[in-house]
Amino acid sequence: MATRILLADDHGIIRQGLKSLLEDSELYEIVGEASDGRQAVSLAGKLKPDIVIMDVAMPGLNGVEAARHITAESPGVKVVALSMHADRQYVGRMLEAGAAAYILKDGAFEQLTSAIDTVMSGRTYLCPQAAAVVVESYVRKPFDQEGTIAQLTPREKEVLQLLAEGNSTKETAYTLNVSVKTIETHRRNIMEKLDIHSVAELTKYAVRLGLTSLE
Repeated sequence: MATRILLADDHGIIRQGLKSLLEDSELYEIVGEASDGRQAVSLAGKLKPDIVIMDVAMPGLNGVEAARHITAESPGVKVVALSMHADRQYVGRMLEAGAAAYILKDGAFEQLTSAIDTVMSGRTYLCPQAAAVVVESYVRKPFDQEGTIAQLTPREKEVLQLLAEGNSTKETAYTLNVSVKTIETHRRNIMEKLDIHSVAELTKYAVRLGLTSLE
C-alpha cells in the first residue's frame, strides 16, 4: 500500500515539484496540500495521512507549532521537517515539537525518500547537517539558549509570530478568532515575560528563535 503524504509548504512551486517527484513512484500518494501551518493542522486532522512533509518556516503558524499540534492531535501522523536552515534553533525546536525527521531543501531527493521510509519504519531520520547540530547541541547546551521561550504558552507563540510578521492587533484577532482585547492581553503578557518593550524587538526575537523568518 502506498504511503499517504500531505505536503505543507507556502511555496507552490516547491509543492508541485515534490508532488511530481513523489508521484513518479507507486510507493507514495499525495493526499493533500497545505500552504500554511494552520491549514496543515486542519488537513492532517481530516485526511489522516501517514506523513506530513512540513516546511519549517511558514506564515501564520510556523512548522514548529504546526508539528506540535499535529503530533498532539493526530498521534499516528508522522512529521518530516523540510527546511532551508540547519540552525540549531530550527532543528532543535522542530524535533522537540515531535518531528520524526529533519532534512534540508538543498539536499538530494533521495534524502527525502530515505526520510519517509525510515520514519514509516518507526525510526528517526536526520540529514548529516541536522545530525551534526544535534550532536553539538547535546555536547554543549539545550536547544533553547534563550530559555525564555518556554515561558510562553502555545497561543502566545502564535500571537508572537503573527505580530512579528506585521499583522495588526485586529488582523491577529481575526486570524485566531478572538477579540482585540484578548490579543492586547496576550501581547502585554508576552512582552512582560520576555522583558521586551516594542514590536520591533518582538520581531527580532521571533526571528532569532525560529518562530518566523525574514524570507
